[in-house]
Amino acid sequence: MRDPITQSRQLAAIMFTDIVGYTALMGNDEQKAFNLLKTNREIQKPIIAQHNGRWIKELGDGTMISFTTVSDAVNAAIKIMEACKTNREFQLRIGIHLGEVVFENEDVFGDGVNIASRIQSVAKPGCIYVSESVHHNVSNKKDICTKFINEETLKNVKDPVKIYEVSMQKGSTKVTETHLRINQDRSIAVLPFMNMSSDPEQEFFSDGISEEIINMLAQVSELKVAGRTSSFSFKGKNLDLRIVGEQLNVNTILEGSVRKSGSKLRITAQLIEVANGYHLWSEKFDREMEDIFDIQDEISLAILNAIKIKLFGAEKDAVLKRNTDNPEAFELYLQGRFYFNKWSGASGFNKAIDYFREAIAIEPDYALAYTGLASCYLNLWFFSHVTPEQSLPELTKAAKLSLELDDQLAESHLAIARMKMYCEWDLTGAENSYRKALEINPKIAELHEQYAYCLGLSGDYTSAIKYATSAISLDPFSLMNNFHLGSIYWMAGEHEKGIEQGKKLIELEPRFWGGHCVVGANLLALKRFSEAMPELELAVKRNYSVFNLYYWGIGLALTGDKEKAREVLEKMEILRSTQSMGNFEIGFVYAALNESDTAFRYFEKAVSNHEGNVLFFKYNIKYHTKLEQDPRTKRLMQKVGLPN
Repeated sequence: MRDPITQSRQLAAIMFTDIVGYTALMGNDEQKAFNLLKTNREIQKPIIAQHNGRWIKELGDGTMISFTTVSDAVNAAIKIMEACKTNREFQLRIGIHLGEVVFENEDVFGDGVNIASRIQSVAKPGCIYVSESVHHNVSNKKDICTKFINEETLKNVKDPVKIYEVSMQKGSTKVTETHLRINQDRSIAVLPFMNMSSDPEQEFFSDGISEEIINMLAQVSELKVAGRTSSFSFKGKNLDLRIVGEQLNVNTILEGSVRKSGSKLRITAQLIEVANGYHLWSEKFDREMEDIFDIQDEISLAILNAIKIKLFGAEKDAVLKRNTDNPEAFELYLQGRFYFNKWSGASGFNKAIDYFREAIAIEPDYALAYTGLASCYLNLWFFSHVTPEQSLPELTKAAKLSLELDDQLAESHLAIARMKMYCEWDLTGAENSYRKALEINPKIAELHEQYAYCLGLSGDYTSAIKYATSAISLDPFSLMNNFHLGSIYWMAGEHEKGIEQGKKLIELEPRFWGGHCVVGANLLALKRFSEAMPELELAVKRNYSVFNLYYWGIGLALTGDKEKAREVLEKMEILRSTQSMGNFEIGFVYAALNESDTAFRYFEKAVSNHEGNVLFFKYNIKYHTKLEQDPRTKRLMQKVGLPN
């Protein structure tokens, strides 16, 4: 008489194991193959029992086990793998899934069983692969680390399954946290393509291709893309890609080369998985210059296909959007970007302007080239290379034209936002434009950084810190992103955090003045003068400018060294004679010397000259009680339109 069928439906962690290469071994040495099965049982059964597992059955050289908890399943799998490595006779691959299954007598059925089996089948030799449900259950366990591998379409499974690998590395909490942080999502860094042309002047082209691919991929919501500054920091460095991936917090890297000779192009590209160095995709393109846009499209789509991202509708249109169809105009635009990105002062910005204008002469509707012009004119003015009369009309014209030509370009709204904020002191209008730009493309690090300043100036410090932090997340090696977060902490009065951020920046780049300035300014606000002064003096040595002299001069005045403070004022006046700005900074050194009337004369000049730093007046004034209470302060802020 047959036993009655008993069924129960429950949630269980199902584990499948499989001996790598067993079928081939069975054909070559049957006895050895049988011995391995015996050894496999001897290894697994005690470990499964220790972890409260239930041995369901053997399937040839595989096994099927169920566990009531995910932690037991994963820990058992790790122990089994470690025992196999010690034994050295064979390798396993293991798959685990948490799902609802049906227990019927001594067997188990259901989709959960099928998914676990399929996950095991795609696992690499010696690896434990788990589903997303397992990953979520163990992600808060300090002894278990997982990393995202891929999203797979598994046989007889309706929806794609996200697959993670369990790390068997044991170590400190710090190592575990690092491992958990890396490779959780689909992410990529596009390293600057190597210029293989005989002409080193073609470097602008290889750099430009890399930057364009970054911009295209940044349109994809499912993909994290390392910012340009961070990716380009590895230019010319022959580092292990695993190190690059860890530092940029990405799991794939695109690298390549460009050879350009006349109208002939040879572009090679390869997509590499950071964890193991495997090439997920590679291609060589031998084309004409007129095909450059098709090549960029093909590379971008091939990358997305390799990492299993499907594009639909508006997002696909955004990735494949062409800002020009003219290869000559495009090449001139790339040259403009090349000189803009050098940040080499007036000469670099002016060269960039020339190339952007040449591109526009060929392609009058080239909106992106107009945003380049707007950025150049803003920087020429803000960094005191030219007068407001020389730059602000050109900036306004270029920004407005870019928006008229393409209001679906995030860079156009960014140009308008910066114009409204720095030039018109219209924070409400600027905030609206920043939000519009973010709706179109939330992956532009500069956009997050600039929006953070706008929010800080409006008094929303919580949101300002959030966006400044996200700018660093998008482009972690950007010196200015790190500098601006420290500045926003200063604006918010969170000076200890500002000091900490400044120290991080010094560690990132000791030769950069910004870290010392951030540390010094925040220490100054806390009246920790003995600690602040060496940092402020070092900032001046790193970058001799009115901006850095002003903090140093304030520190000298507040510590009672008025003679040296006046010497700094003389140095600032000399610099101001060759620049269009500096009245704002000089005014605050006089304020620190308790010479209020002189200070306000300089403040009035700063307002009439439309100096960008006037926006930060209320943050500087709060460290000068006498000036803060002066009725002229309120009138000045009303004149500028700043919130109290």
